[in-house]
Amino acid sequence: MKDLHDEIDRNVKQALAEDIGAGDLTASLIPGEKELTADVISREDAVLCGVQWFEACFLTLAPETEIIWFVGDGDFVQAGQKLCEIKGNARALLTAECSALNFLQLLSAVATQTRRFVDAIAGTDAVIVDTRKTLPGLRMAQKYAVKCGGGVNHRLGLYDGILIKENHIMAAGGIKPALRKAREISPPGVFIQIEVESLQELQDALMAGANMILLDNFMLDQLRDAVVLTRQQTGDRVVLEASDNMTLQTVRQVAETGVDRISVGSLTKDVKAVDLSMRFV
Repeated sequence: MKDLHDEIDRNVKQALAEDIGAGDLTASLIPGEKELTADVISREDAVLCGVQWFEACFLTLAPETEIIWFVGDGDFVQAGQKLCEIKGNARALLTAECSALNFLQLLSAVATQTRRFVDAIAGTDAVIVDTRKTLPGLRMAQKYAVKCGGGVNHRLGLYDGILIKENHIMAAGGIKPALRKAREISPPGVFIQIEVESLQELQDALMAGANMILLDNFMLDQLRDAVVLTRQQTGDRVVLEASDNMTLQTVRQVAETGVDRISVGSLTKDVKAVDLSMRFV
């Protein structure tokens, strides 16, 4: 993933502008020169993520703010654990608090859910992969969180990978012409993946020379058959990815079929924020 600095700056400036508007009316109750110290506490077990976004919220408003971390991105934290200590201008701390916690709670939630899926398939050869089903404006942040949770990033957008889906195949005139055209237009280093919905379509994709195939809506027995068919014909040359409504209860069975990758849209789409709090001391 490319340098996050510019993306963090954009995310944070937008969040602060959205929240502060013309000014924080309530923070004006506090004397402008007053200094305070605050602790951030986790109220539940989680995988931490979002430290840089959190810090940027405070430092954008008050560059002299001091933040001391006791954990870092990717670390597992327990309920009741102190995550960091913040010292600085009271008005700035109060104004930035909500935006900072929003980032930390959201990204920690993505990292935590990813870690659950990664742990669920531990010992298999499969990896957990994210999708483009992200919150608008926060794609790179959420994909960073997936990596902190032990997952693997798929393409960032429509510009850095080709995924030929059902409608593309129909519009292009079939699997073979779709793949042929994709190879003609693909820039160097861009992967080409094609989606199939049956073993016959898988066979067609293999015959057309596909080297990365998305198995969509395949039942477990179909996934096993797909793996056997593909390995018999291509060895380990073709990457197989399973997709469709993966849950923590079913994902291990999918991994044990022998697929290489399992894409999980819920990592970034169905997010329940981690419960964190900031307390003045």
